[in-house]
Amino acid sequence: MEYRPLGDSGTAVSAYALGTMTFGAESDEAASHAIMDEYAAAGGNFIDTADVYTAGAAEEIIGRWLARKPTERDRMVIASKGRFPVGDGVNDLGLSRRHLRKALDASLSRLGTDHIDLYQVHSWDPVTPLEETLEFLNDAVRGGKINYYGFSNFTGWQLTKAVWMARANGWSRAVTLQPQYSLLVREIESEIVPAALDAGLGLLPWSPLGGGWLTGKYRRNAEPTGQTRLGEDPERGMEAWDRRSNQERTWHIVDTVLRVAGDRDVAPSQVALAWTAQQPAVSSVILGARTTAQLEDNLGAAGLQLSEEEIGLLSAASAPEVADYPYGAPGREQRSRKLSGGR
Repeated sequence: MEYRPLGDSGTAVSAYALGTMTFGAESDEAASHAIMDEYAAAGGNFIDTADVYTAGAAEEIIGRWLARKPTERDRMVIASKGRFPVGDGVNDLGLSRRHLRKALDASLSRLGTDHIDLYQVHSWDPVTPLEETLEFLNDAVRGGKINYYGFSNFTGWQLTKAVWMARANGWSRAVTLQPQYSLLVREIESEIVPAALDAGLGLLPWSPLGGGWLTGKYRRNAEPTGQTRLGEDPERGMEAWDRRSNQERTWHIVDTVLRVAGDRDVAPSQVALAWTAQQPAVSSVILGARTTAQLEDNLGAAGLQLSEEEIGLLSAASAPEVADYPYGAPGREQRSRKLSGGR
């Protein structure tokens, strides 16, 4: 397993993190503990969760696993999130000091730990003043309840505003951004990735397999069935069958992933994960698995290094559709210069 800095910090994390949204829902406690055992045995040291995953059950499952394996608490970097509703009260959501204090204390209790390594605000809050949120996070760092903080699902301007507001006030700085990112979803490259690079934030991509589309299990003109995300619910969220299957770009990407995987004799999922892991600013790619077999398949990406030619082939096939101005030629030139260190 490769280890990388967690953004612009001194903490090292494995290039592949373990996401736990399935814990307590699609994976019961025994299966979840087996997944964590498998992940730890492979050298993984970064577990990502949130207070809303199965209404807190995911954090409780992780907490009981850590209690059984106290040495793993010292080795594991634990990340959680707060923002979304965890109760029925009018103040049981958002990024206010009041809600975040309550949410953080509840997460600490469920995880059975006195600190969380990376605490992330799960989404932008248009109601709470940003100063209030950042000051709370700074106080949580100073008070030892969290080691670092980060953002999730922020836009480029929201991210940049938060980074510079913290800097202007002398508060602790953010170290990460957790966005949706994959060969299927590359829109963040226009502004969010450059903003993260400029701020020294590490990216923690979620849904790197596009909800299962990049595993190679779906085929043209064959609606999915069986024990897959879309087989169980074809209308599921952002990866819905009707929405994606009608886009030629989807199948062009899938075909290219299958081609590279076939040439390498590896699983398509491993190719898709390796492409994401090799993108600029990525600290760790979040893996979601319902079984140890799925996790084992995904962890095969840890030993896969794609060539420049393969990266270019996949990138060309998945090039996102963006407005020509200012994200076309001018934007590409700016991003190229930023990555090369030139002006």
